[in-house]
Amino acid sequence: MKAKHIQHLFWRAGFGITPAALEIHSKKNRKKIVAEFFENSKKSTPLTVDTSELISTFLNMDKTDKLAKQKLAEANRQKQFELNSAWLLRLTNSKEILREKMTLFWANHFVCQDNNTIYIEQFNNTLRKHALGNLNDFVKAISKETAMIRYLNTKQNRKLKPNENFARELLELFTLGTGNYTETDIKEAASAFTGYNHNLKGAFHFNKKQHDFKSKTFLGETGNFNGDAIIDIILKQKDCATFICKKIYQNFVNDTPNSEHVNQMAELFYPKYDIGELMQFVFNSDWFYEDNNIGCLIKSPVELMIGMYNVVPFEFHDSKSPYYIQKLLNQVLLRPPNVAGWKGGKTWIDSNTILIRLKLPSVLLNNAIIALEEKGEFEDSYQKYYANVSKRKKAIKTTVDWNTFDKNFKKISISEMKDFLLVSPLNTGTRDLLHQLTMDNKQEVCVQLMSLPEYQLC
Repeated sequence: MKAKHIQHLFWRAGFGITPAALEIHSKKNRKKIVAEFFENSKKSTPLTVDTSELISTFLNMDKTDKLAKQKLAEANRQKQFELNSAWLLRLTNSKEILREKMTLFWANHFVCQDNNTIYIEQFNNTLRKHALGNLNDFVKAISKETAMIRYLNTKQNRKLKPNENFARELLELFTLGTGNYTETDIKEAASAFTGYNHNLKGAFHFNKKQHDFKSKTFLGETGNFNGDAIIDIILKQKDCATFICKKIYQNFVNDTPNSEHVNQMAELFYPKYDIGELMQFVFNSDWFYEDNNIGCLIKSPVELMIGMYNVVPFEFHDSKSPYYIQKLLNQVLLRPPNVAGWKGGKTWIDSNTILIRLKLPSVLLNNAIIALEEKGEFEDSYQKYYANVSKRKKAIKTTVDWNTFDKNFKKISISEMKDFLLVSPLNTGTRDLLHQLTMDNKQEVCVQLMSLPEYQLC
């Protein structure tokens, strides 16, 4: 297997590869390398932070005590910082890296947000558990998650007063896409999900008194359907398989879908809906490794940061710094912008974020200064935390492990570093710039290469 194809696979199924790992894998064939990704991700290790005190306070506090509610809200906010940091750390060191990459994908598909850390941690682990499993089981599990029930108002969906929010997003964003259902289908689906509720601990509870048991007609079928039955009917539609495959193609192959390739994926995916089998097909397909699919995707902010870490490990001095960087780059884990999630692709780049992205290697590896421009809930909290420093600029302090970098790149010459770090074709301006750069120190060259526009692509 060619080196550039191995690098391509490791970027799409993970967050890059070290030269040492590349040398080891270069002796294996494609099927073996792909199989190892799935073997390593067979297990699903839950992501947890200590919420025991939070749970105790939540269950026992006086709900009329305003001060107690404020303290709980602040405790929740701090735990979300912890959970965010824990997920970032997991992305840097997990053996189950494909499962984590798929969890990241599904978090931007089954979009959900909740201020209760207990519920959002539970939701995140449901994504992780089903990330490579069966889509039917996955959608049913998501529909019963407390965070989703709260986020899309399923709790307010009752037989005498239906709420269509979840039914609408289930059809439009989660399974079929616009044009493959009617407004009547939304109403009938909503009535099937009436009675969905949860207890304070986050366990699903079905309230029979609030469920509409009348006959429903949905996507051409008639019966006394509940929520699970609605999901079964949705997945009978091959349009569902095509919708999911197209989105996976855009996220893992090329953001311009190839209809022939998507149709091949859908033929395999339908009707079993085995996500793991689908992803193995993608990673083993010859077209996945075609030149036009290599270096064509813009790295998400999280991919950019984790990819840099895998080249040069670093540690933040302040636990809030990684959250701050995510906010500046418009992708905060566990905090999607809306129910449609992050659009990705070219939307990651604008006149503000491109400057930050290009400067990020210097910020993280050379302790450069970064400007604090944005305002909002997090920035307000951040500035209070740093009340004794400038409100305009903040140095992100890190400890950089250059020893590991030197060890990993020992066999890589300075001239070879370009081919290792930059997977997309170089434009004329970049080639001219590289000729002018000081190329006698690997560490400096690494920062310089990561600061080029081409490093934004994978």
